[in-house]
Amino acid sequence: MNQRVEQVEDKLSLRHPGVILLISCYELGHQPVGIAQPAGFLEQAGYEPAGLDIAVEEFDEQRVRRARFVGISVPMHTALRLGVRVAELIRKSNPSCHICFYGLYASLNADYLLGRVADSVVGGEYEMPLVNLVRALEKSREIGDIEGVSRLGRTVLPILKRPPSSFPVPSRSLLPRLSKYAHLERNGDQYLAGYVEASRGCLHHCLHCPIVPVYQGRFFVFPQEAVVEDIRRQVQAGASHITFGDPDFLNGPGHSMDIVRAMHAEFPDVTFDFTAKIEHLLKHRALFPELGILGCLFVVSAVESFSDLVLVQLEKGHTRADVITALDVVRSAGITLRPSFVAFTPWTSLEDYQELFDIVEANDLIDAIDAVQYSVRLLIPPGSALLAQSGLQRFLGPLDQAGFQHQWTHPDERMDRLHRMVSAAVEQASLTGEDPAITFDRLRALGYQVADRQPVVAATPTSRSLERRRPPRLTEPWFCCAEPTAGQFGPLQMEGQGKK
Repeated sequence: MNQRVEQVEDKLSLRHPGVILLISCYELGHQPVGIAQPAGFLEQAGYEPAGLDIAVEEFDEQRVRRARFVGISVPMHTALRLGVRVAELIRKSNPSCHICFYGLYASLNADYLLGRVADSVVGGEYEMPLVNLVRALEKSREIGDIEGVSRLGRTVLPILKRPPSSFPVPSRSLLPRLSKYAHLERNGDQYLAGYVEASRGCLHHCLHCPIVPVYQGRFFVFPQEAVVEDIRRQVQAGASHITFGDPDFLNGPGHSMDIVRAMHAEFPDVTFDFTAKIEHLLKHRALFPELGILGCLFVVSAVESFSDLVLVQLEKGHTRADVITALDVVRSAGITLRPSFVAFTPWTSLEDYQELFDIVEANDLIDAIDAVQYSVRLLIPPGSALLAQSGLQRFLGPLDQAGFQHQWTHPDERMDRLHRMVSAAVEQASLTGEDPAITFDRLRALGYQVADRQPVVAATPTSRSLERRRPPRLTEPWFCCAEPTAGQFGPLQMEGQGKK
């Protein structure tokens, strides 16, 4: 009898392969570091987790039923909404397993998650709290006093500590192959693209950014050796391009430059891209000639708006003039600047929206901007630093807790109507693979239509195409600040909403 009990306990042990299951819902089309990084920590501690990425894999009920612990990675709004759907499915097929949400949006929505679908929530630097949580569950200990782990009735602040010196290399063997994810598109060809993070958090306090209420101006670098080894393994798996997914790659420029120098020395043909603030593109302009030589193809920067009023409201730390200067800095190094926008905010006027298209065309940026950027509407999640602004309150409606955002209405009803029209047009264009120049002209015309004005005479898409040179890009045109529109995420349909 005792032997049979021991066999059952061994079968259910959290050290048994696959009994820990890590799930990613969406990471901007990249192979999810939200699985790979905690998996490396768990394997270092002697566990054998399994992984499931529902962005590219079917929901696997067999893997779910096997699990005693399921960790759901929610680094962004879209991932959170999908993660709740996943948790509800898990509860039906495996009601006794422990469900933990971890990542940036987990801590922002901890009370709601714990009251509905989660047994625990971990934010901030989540890897070691996850390991400690699993250890406590393995030994049937109370989880209420684990640093950084929230449970029902006890919500704690996320841990913000420097990563441990024994930082393991992210474990990617439990993930789908790179060919399942976003590719680099360059000169008409496509190449496998890897994805790494060299740091987490951010030094800055842009009011609309979800990083701010969690990290409060702090950031942490990951050991160079672990990052370079992660790059090495992805190159060995076929990657010829690497995306650095740090919120701002130039928060720690010395650390970042050491990594890309080491990467170029070992893999001189591997190219890369990164994300950085306009403010940092100007502050560190002296680095860009070398970045171009080292293989940087493009830089994504959250421009957000060309309206200085909107930029002040968001506390972006740059002006319209700064954006144009940064564009010159980046281009002079042979690098493409790919701006992202929050095209619809409570402060954006119809004239601002129309002017956006004028500035994009005047600066030859049409092909450097994915059409979805013209449809992005300001997302105000629970805990947003924007909520402290007294001027915002007059635009706010009730909190849509199930949608994980505060509703808001534009003071000019034409802007909300325009947003619906633009979103539908962008969705249709993405489904048909329409030429970006044609979509650009269609969206611009919608602005004039809503304003009841005649459009300016612009070049036709045909005449543009004769001289156009498409800049390098990734094949996943999405960013974390946007709400999902129509489409499909793996097997999950979000009530008519998806990723493009």
